[in-house]
Amino acid sequence: MKTYRYRGHSMADPAKYRSREEVQTVRENRDPLDHARREMLDRGDADEAWFKSVEQEIRAIVTEAADFAEQAPEPDLA
Repeated sequence: MKTYRYRGHSMADPAKYRSREEVQTVRENRDPLDHARREMLDRGDADEAWFKSVEQEIRAIVTEAADFAEQAPEPDLA
């Protein structure tokens, strides 16, 4: 599957070289994650409940990592 950069290369890159319409069209028609999801559902490899459980697990992992990072002491750069 081909990927597509929805945002600029960095925070300083406003990605003015693509129109909003182009980005939206790609998201709606060529997003590789949406494509893989549809394929898995169509083949019966997964169902909506499985995707929901995976998404919940991912959210929990990200939340735990963010909480850990927020509680970490600031490094002494002196």
